Amino acid sequence: MEMGCDPRPSMTWDQTRLRQAIDAAGVALWSWNVDDDAFAMDERAFVLWKVSRREIVTFEDLSMHIHPVDRDRVRAAFAATRAFKGTYEIDFRILDGEKPRWISARGQGDDQGIVHRVMSGIFLNVAGRKQAEEGHELLAGEMGHRVKNLLAIATGLTAITSRSTTTSVDMARELTQRLTALDRAQDLVRPLPGNEGKAALLGDLIAILLAPYDDMGAFSGRIRVSVRRMGVGEAAATALALVVHELATNSLKYGALSVPTGTLDVSCLARENVVELVWTERGGPAVTAPSGSGGYGSKLLNRAMTHQLDGTIHRDWDEAGVVVTLTMNKAHLAA
Repeated sequence: MEMGCDPRPSMTWDQTRLRQAIDAAGVALWSWNVDDDAFAMDERAFVLWKVSRREIVTFEDLSMHIHPVDRDRVRAAFAATRAFKGTYEIDFRILDGEKPRWISARGQGDDQGIVHRVMSGIFLNVAGRKQAEEGHELLAGEMGHRVKNLLAIATGLTAITSRSTTTSVDMARELTQRLTALDRAQDLVRPLPGNEGKAALLGDLIAILLAPYDDMGAFSGRIRVSVRRMGVGEAAATALALVVHELATNSLKYGALSVPTGTLDVSCLARENVVELVWTERGGPAVTAPSGSGGYGSKLLNRAMTHQLDGTIHRDWDEAGVVVTLTMNKAHLAA
């Protein structure tokens, strides 16, 4: 071997290596002629857009696949690229049947930099990133809702405790006990690691969750739980804890638990494949059905019942007090 000879292969970026890198990144290529509005795209772009393979497509052809809500915004963004220098990026939805998918278009603006009146750029499938962003927004909304609920609960528990105590020492002791019980209940709301075995018995789970709201002393025992003995899995325990916690919060704000004379009964009926919990409030303020679709709490209840427990929630706005019927898939309850 001659001295100074490098045995390693050349690492120049030829067309094959560049194509391999582009494919590995999941990048789709496009070019746009600013004069005749024609788009040229590679094979991956046609697959991404779900349009038939042809040599030239126009921006109007692609626009028909953009979600109607985003269409004008995308047109304006592409037109604006000719008025500024530098890179640009825009995320938008394209229609895949009835289901929208998120993609991102990135390119280089400024007419002065255009070669032969053609701009170039890439398309990326950003569905995963958008799902993560939506998940973060949902989590932030849920956490904000829980914090507001906890503040309302603390206020309500203070009022309840003041009715059953006569001295500040007694009130401090009983309020501390209730807040400690609330802390134990919050542990049930947090997701548990793994998914093995049973998280709790159904009756124990509901009793622990409702313990902070029950009065002591003269008002003790106004919350009654009567359910059959059955296990609740870890995943279902988290969802059910959210539901019970939300119902109790609403009762403490507006329903039977907001007044000394109110009572709450939770009963259970189990059939072959279905478990039905009935939440009955009596002795509280007169209730009426709310107008509109409800706030974040209602959406949280519906999502937990339908998505996590494969069930339904029905409210009967009886003048004597609300009656909530929770119907759940028995198999999901054990999961």
